[in-house]
Amino acid sequence: MPELTTTLVVVFVLMTLTWVVSVARRDASVVDIVWGLGFVLVGWAIWLRFADGELGAGLLLGMVTVWGLRLSIHVGRRNLAKGEEDYRYRAMREKRPETFARDSLFKVFYFQGVLMALVSLPLQWGISRPPTTGLLPVLGLALYALGLFFETVGDWQLSRFKADPANKEKVMDQGLWRYTRHPNYFGDFCVWWGIYLVALAAGHWWTIVGPLIMSALLLRYSGAGLLEKTIGKRRPGYDEYAARTNMFFPGPPKESAT
Repeated sequence: MPELTTTLVVVFVLMTLTWVVSVARRDASVVDIVWGLGFVLVGWAIWLRFADGELGAGLLLGMVTVWGLRLSIHVGRRNLAKGEEDYRYRAMREKRPETFARDSLFKVFYFQGVLMALVSLPLQWGISRPPTTGLLPVLGLALYALGLFFETVGDWQLSRFKADPANKEKVMDQGLWRYTRHPNYFGDFCVWWGIYLVALAAGHWWTIVGPLIMSALLLRYSGAGLLEKTIGKRRPGYDEYAARTNMFFPGPPKESAT
């Protein structure tokens, strides 16, 4: 499986270098910035080594490049504006400050690198052994476009909302956030299932492992699932918002909570 070997080398180098930066800055949040960028690097590494200029390979490379660069730029700007380490990593650091640097290399950076390698399976095989034209690539591109729309617009709407001092401590319930409490994570979900559909057109059905892992991360173990465990305690009015708004998949707001 030379594709997976190439991917593991890429993510190992990327995550090791990112960890070095995090130790120097005393800020493990930099790992969030390179999450999207890592998939872009994987896609280009596979394309440079295995692709022969096929249309399907170029399509997948373009899809992951646009998605990954947008995500990394957005997270980078957000983290710079915040000016402090994310509360998740700060809690880990405060729990065991004397060993955090060493522990974070494996528990944060290499762990996310392994996830990156697994989630990107349809990307790896879709680029190295791409599909021809057909209905599935069209459907995959359409689902990807829907996801990119939800991510981009949802992030933009939330950034504008937070930039207004009058909205401090308020809950964002406008625009796409009126129909789902996590339009950005729903967008991620659609993007990776769209990429899978393109890879599926070439017969790589088993790479479904990738979008399944991403879905579990978004819905349960990180993303929306993780936020939902604590945000109600940190944000007044969130429980009322949650009672009338779908958690993940978009839908009409409920009339009232009883």
